Amino acid sequence: MLEQALQRLRTTFGYDGFRPPQDQVISALLTGQDALVLMPTGGGKSLCYQLPALLLQGTGLVVSPLIALMQDQVQALLQLGIRAAYLNSTLNPEQLRQTEDQLRNGELDLLYIAPERLLQPRTLGLLESCSISLFAIDEAHCVSQWGHDFRPEYLQLSVLHERFPQVPRIALTATADQRTRQEIIQRLALEQAAVYTRGFDRPNIRYHIGPKQNARQQLLKFLKRDHQGDAGIVYCLSRKKVDETASWLCQQGWNALPYHAGLPAELRAHNQHRFLTEESVIIVATIAFGMGIDKPNVRFVAHLDLPKSIEAYYQETGRAGRDGEPADAWMVYGLQDVIFLRQMLESSDAADLQKQIERQRLEAMLGLCEITSCRRQSLLSYFGEQEHDACGNCDTCLSPVDTWDGTEAARKALSTVYRTGQRFGVGHVIEVLLGKVNDKIEQYQHQQLSTFGIGQELSQKEWRSLFRQLVARGLLEVDMDGYGVLKLAESCRPILKGEQKLQLRRDPVEPAATKRKLRVSSQQRFRGEDLQLWEDLRKLRRSLADEQDVPPYVIFHDATLMEMVENRPTSMTSLSQISGIGRRKLELYGNAFVELLSQSETPPEVSSVHLRSECVTLAKAGMSVEQVARQRQISKEQAYSYLASAIKDDEVCFDEVIELDGKGYGSIEQAILAPESDKALSLQSLHDLLDGAYPLGLLRCMKVELKRQGRL
Repeated sequence: MLEQALQRLRTTFGYDGFRPPQDQVISALLTGQDALVLMPTGGGKSLCYQLPALLLQGTGLVVSPLIALMQDQVQALLQLGIRAAYLNSTLNPEQLRQTEDQLRNGELDLLYIAPERLLQPRTLGLLESCSISLFAIDEAHCVSQWGHDFRPEYLQLSVLHERFPQVPRIALTATADQRTRQEIIQRLALEQAAVYTRGFDRPNIRYHIGPKQNARQQLLKFLKRDHQGDAGIVYCLSRKKVDETASWLCQQGWNALPYHAGLPAELRAHNQHRFLTEESVIIVATIAFGMGIDKPNVRFVAHLDLPKSIEAYYQETGRAGRDGEPADAWMVYGLQDVIFLRQMLESSDAADLQKQIERQRLEAMLGLCEITSCRRQSLLSYFGEQEHDACGNCDTCLSPVDTWDGTEAARKALSTVYRTGQRFGVGHVIEVLLGKVNDKIEQYQHQQLSTFGIGQELSQKEWRSLFRQLVARGLLEVDMDGYGVLKLAESCRPILKGEQKLQLRRDPVEPAATKRKLRVSSQQRFRGEDLQLWEDLRKLRRSLADEQDVPPYVIFHDATLMEMVENRPTSMTSLSQISGIGRRKLELYGNAFVELLSQSETPPEVSSVHLRSECVTLAKAGMSVEQVARQRQISKEQAYSYLASAIKDDEVCFDEVIELDGKGYGSIEQAILAPESDKALSLQSLHDLLDGAYPLGLLRCMKVELKRQGRL
């Protein structure tokens, strides 16, 4: 069976081999076994159930909480020639009926379904009457009641084992500590499942965590220095901060969009679509954004606030660099982050046990922030991987952190908190230490205290760093009433009594800016003609993606284009050997890319502007599009593209350059302008609606013409 799987991997997905442990997982499912798969983001989890679903009899059912992304996931599978569909609340009754009929008739390889839809008695009854090849439970960590992505519906998914005991199940997640793994196994009844784990290391991601001083300016400096023109994600804790940060970035000249649960659903969908389909968009978001995002060329993930746990941090930063190219995980955090998260945790309505677990997770996150050794080692150790050496690709490796004996300074700080009555926040305590006289100091007569002015050897910034570390280490507690009052923790007694030493990290003046490891992405290696070809291939991909209203990476990943530049295939046979090009994509796009690559073999004879002009002239003279393409030795797709561009620029109208009888014109016009038609209908959907009777290029020209006339 594995030989058959390898053959299908090549013909459908365009890859020559599996990444471990994909082959083992696929073999298990093909022999009817259950599996739990833990792989990092971008590790190839989806293939573990997609490929077996193509080889087993029946339809593979994928349970996913990602309703907003199901359409994109299905579109990507359709591009591969896989018969896929989805069932969720976005479908109207007619679409729902059609999809269910396809399922009954065995016309689907894969069906994506939301858990709440799956659990309806009607749906379970429908599935019992159909041939189901496997169940894939994606984002399986959503079953954890202690997790950051908990979905109550996931707790009921053990019903699949009860109702369909003979159907193999696979649960998949990109992040799960030992406690969460056990919870997944227990709640999904996977006690007999084989567990497959691929290391959590993402070596292409560079981690940086620095002290928050002026977060916006720090972010701006990071973007200007490292990520001009790149796509990325900026995470904030509050919706208000998301809106303000996105607006501010736009004012600074960046293409930034907000995303959070408080925005209208239409605007969220629009912003997400722009992020997925455009090249240089920054999305500023709460944690409501990101799970399931497949965009491979996200070059950075930035945190302006502290995540609640290492699990959340790992999953959010893992959305960068899915393509394996260099990426950054950048974060700044400060004392207020610690205070805010502690207050939010303690004031929640959660049970005591859950609060205790969340405290432990927050302590681990704070430990990662304050560590002076390799961050990657600490991160991987949290997930049970102890064998890694220092990575050489995080801020503490690239710019080793100075430490200092903070025992005496800590005693002064703790004593001042005590002598001020444990009734004040960090700002006031620091002013007492620095000996500053103001109305509040005099009101409480704190200038009379023995600790007044005893801390002038440190600056205000240095004292804030010290207090941040004391709170992070649990030596100081923060009141839970929202006022930020500092109180002594029981654990600080040995420090106050001089029984214990305290080593603290010295925050750098310019975090991680003094020493940087040069990293060159694959496309940055291109020069001269190779660089021009790279850009031309991206433009062609962009054009094809726009025609079908899909993200460019759904056509081909950057890695596939890079391989084209390096190997210059000039025939369909040689193009088929490029990684990531299966049979269906070769049929859809092979001619266009071979044409472009063939042109790159010789110096360009004419500019694209001149070529467009010649195509228009020949078409107006009465030549068909096929004749124009032959005359100019270009593909039909390119000829249509040039004509559509000329129509859009109002140089010609549709009738002057495209041959189409009145009946055909009327049929297409009616399909596009019908009242019930979605005006954003993709060209591929329009093509399917018209039973494939007209080329995609012709349909594109027609839509452009209707827009030119102001009717669309």
